[in-house]
Amino acid sequence: MRSTLIALMFVSALDAGELTISGTRFLLDGKPFPLTGISFFNAIYNPAFNKNSTDRQTWMRKFQRYGVNTLRVWAQWDSKRGFADACDECSLYYPDGRLRANHLVRLRQIVSDADTLGMVIELTLFSHETVEAGRHLDKEAADKAVAAITAEMKPHRNLFFQVWNEHSDRVLDHVKTIKALDPKRLVTNSPGFSSDLGDQRQNMALDFLTPHTARQRVGRHWEVAPAEIAYLLKRYNKPVVDDEPARNGTPNFGGPKEQTYPWDQIVQIWQVWQLGGYIVYHHDMFQTGYGTPAVPPSGIPDPEFSPYHKAVLEFIAQRERYMPKH
Repeated sequence: MRSTLIALMFVSALDAGELTISGTRFLLDGKPFPLTGISFFNAIYNPAFNKNSTDRQTWMRKFQRYGVNTLRVWAQWDSKRGFADACDECSLYYPDGRLRANHLVRLRQIVSDADTLGMVIELTLFSHETVEAGRHLDKEAADKAVAAITAEMKPHRNLFFQVWNEHSDRVLDHVKTIKALDPKRLVTNSPGFSSDLGDQRQNMALDFLTPHTARQRVGRHWEVAPAEIAYLLKRYNKPVVDDEPARNGTPNFGGPKEQTYPWDQIVQIWQVWQLGGYIVYHHDMFQTGYGTPAVPPSGIPDPEFSPYHKAVLEFIAQRERYMPKH
């Protein structure tokens, strides 16, 4: 029985789509992969998305119809901000760094279904929102958690790790741990809030860069953010993803204080594409909680729920038309 299980895991690993890098480009199974994501931080903890594999793949196909081939998913969804699906136990980790088996199973299911459809998962290991909530893992627990999730995810090659959301605690230590256990695992980090582009040591150590670029406080973010992406591409010569760009919605949590328009996001995305960068579309479809106008009843960032988001995603769906050929 044990030998059969090992053989099945080996076959699964061989069949898994593998995300790699060539210069400033992503490849999936050796072919150009135009990484295009959406914020779905609560994916592991959302009941509607996880009823069964059939329903989950139905949602994934819908994302694909709107040009989305990558889901940005968080391991820690235990903040106290009132986000949809957040809860005290909504974390892959126990306080001592052990993995929660039920959430790990769910993550594996998500990653496997994504692989079946040729999609990629961005897993954010730690979040500053969890630190804010007083649930920050200590050094020993964090090291244990990183080692454990790295080992468990080793067969899944259509997944990359983002060490932190908007934080930089011991990033180089965690990169070292991950690479020691899985040298081919792609690792990145979101070093801080908007326009924090990371320090040189961190940016040199990471496989590619995922900064949170300038938001509305700078004014014309659709001009400033692409300039930040251009700078990083030129300086580090590795892929750069505009990972949590300016958005519409609640002014809380770094959101806009003034009126926004879909064209703000569309112009920014178009310019990032022209530079050779990639994007993860950010939105407000989880931030104000269930029962509020911005959040779909399912808690899933449905591309068709909001006319605002649908306009942006209809543009993203035309990626083949507007992204330069490389």
